[in-house]
Amino acid sequence: MRDWAQPAALALRFLSRLSPPGEEMARFERDLPRALACFPLAGALLGAITALVLWAAALVFPLYLAVLVALAFDAWLTRGLHEDAVADLVDGLGGGRTPEDVLRIMKDSQIGAFGALALAFAVALRAAGLVALEDPGRAVVALVVAGAASRLLMLAVMWRVPALPGLGARVAGAMDGRRFAQAVLLAAPVLLAGAWVAPGGMALALAAGLAFLAWYRALLLRRLGGSNGDAMGAAAYAGLVGTTLALAAW
Repeated sequence: MRDWAQPAALALRFLSRLSPPGEEMARFERDLPRALACFPLAGALLGAITALVLWAAALVFPLYLAVLVALAFDAWLTRGLHEDAVADLVDGLGGGRTPEDVLRIMKDSQIGAFGALALAFAVALRAAGLVALEDPGRAVVALVVAGAASRLLMLAVMWRVPALPGLGARVAGAMDGRRFAQAVLLAAPVLLAGAWVAPGGMALALAAGLAFLAWYRALLLRRLGGSNGDAMGAAAYAGLVGTTLALAAW
């Protein structure tokens, strides 16, 4: 267990506000490959923290307001890491004709119309899914399970889509079948708990995740020639939304 403590702490720091300042990030990312398998566990913990906020807010507000409070807190807790990735990726795909154009637009810090619409729609879908669960207890479970499943989907993109040059490539290049299997095993208790609570919803989430991975891989290879940090982060947010909607639909 002690052998996993430091990698798990690294994963949690990277995916949350505990990340080091920018000048230390390059050194920090050199250590990240050994923490990749712990990303789903870190995602589940971040989901659990957000779930506590949701539960507390639901004691005061109606569920739809409690969900908005919780998602605002979640964006703060994770530095809007995946939300920013959604906006950047859709801006690039919406405005760029060539891979070079797409990547140039994605690197622009300003969010255009495509990105703003995509981000608003994605957050609205996630909020609607949590509200559709109709019960704070079920929403709490969804936040924890989706936190793990979404980071597992992100790792699958790292594994199955070649990474473009950059810091993200050095991290993603370390993802292989062995590390992905480790991530699945570490995430299994959380995912199995979700399957025990909502077996149909988890089966739907699994099917949707596999279909999304096949489609997303083809899209990234065709439009970008590979994957980058924004593409990986957007996959994580797609996992958050997709898992939540699957649990709400069943």
